[in-house]
Amino acid sequence: MNSLFLGLLIAGVVLVVGVLAYNWLQERRARRRIEAAFGHSGAGRERAEPGLRAGGDSGPAPQSVAIEHAIADELDDMPADGEMQDEELPRPLSVASGVRDGIAPDPDIECVVLLHPSASAPGAAIGQAIALRQPKPVRWLGRRGANQRWQVIDAGPGPWQEIAACLLLADRSGAASRSDIEAFLNVVADTASSLSAPCALPDAADEAARAQELDQFCADLDVQIGLTILKGELAQIAGTRLRGVAEAAGFRLNAEGHFDYVDETGSMLCRLQNYKQEPFTVENLRLLTTPGVVLLIDVPRVVDPVRVFDQIRLLAKRLAQTLEAVLVDDNRRPLDDAALSAIRGQVQATVAALRAANIEPGGTRALRLFG
Repeated sequence: MNSLFLGLLIAGVVLVVGVLAYNWLQERRARRRIEAAFGHSGAGRERAEPGLRAGGDSGPAPQSVAIEHAIADELDDMPADGEMQDEELPRPLSVASGVRDGIAPDPDIECVVLLHPSASAPGAAIGQAIALRQPKPVRWLGRRGANQRWQVIDAGPGPWQEIAACLLLADRSGAASRSDIEAFLNVVADTASSLSAPCALPDAADEAARAQELDQFCADLDVQIGLTILKGELAQIAGTRLRGVAEAAGFRLNAEGHFDYVDETGSMLCRLQNYKQEPFTVENLRLLTTPGVVLLIDVPRVVDPVRVFDQIRLLAKRLAQTLEAVLVDDNRRPLDDAALSAIRGQVQATVAALRAANIEPGGTRALRLFG
């Protein structure tokens, strides 16, 4: 059992224990407040269990996990609503606050084959292999000596004394199939033959099984937080008004039809999209109206997700106030600070599980797996 899959097992336990412990802590706090108010323990009485539930069917849900309103008490470190209104809106965080992985082969999440050419090979010698399109991302890396750093081959001419062919085993489109892996290994075998480079090809069935395990684990941690800003009954937000407010808050419209909130390096922290799931364009914003918008945080892909959530939570409240709208969950129920605290608790649990599996949020490994 390699280090990643041992980490995956530990991460699953961490995620479950984190959520259970959070709910137990909230229940305990609530019980203490009830006892203080009414002078009895409440034994024998029925009570509602606070918790996090799956998404509803009203409005657009995040692509992986829709997190709804949970009835829970505030976390101690969350400010009250009035205090948040007086805070200065923070600027986007710098990606420098997180740790980025290198470009070396990653055998825990990739099918890696090492080639040792009989003579140092120029980059052009594997140009045909690099040009072939594969169902899953493939990286061709090289280094000029055993103690040298790995480099992307198309970024340098070589010559290369060692070559690594790396096929990503899973991403958001699913696991690499056995046929995907066999096609990749055939390309590698042909390349090795042309370079007179000895190599050891792994078993395609074993690699496909690893891909399935990795994909199932990542699906459990593929958490995207959606905060919806919605106008009242029958009310609409004019597209021109929305664009002005969004751009004043730091969002920028992109070619994909939504607004991005990025840091100074260009790394996206949050996406603002149409509640009606209709893309925004410069042209249609002049005439378009919408009942609301959704702010989406892609937890595995941002550096320091808890801080980002705190920042976007404040930003969402400011936008709702400016647009004279309400911050709601996927069932159109208002999100108060207690509900936001519950969502924050799941973000914390997800981050802990990712790190237990040696997947740093916002790091290269996370960006590959959740891309």
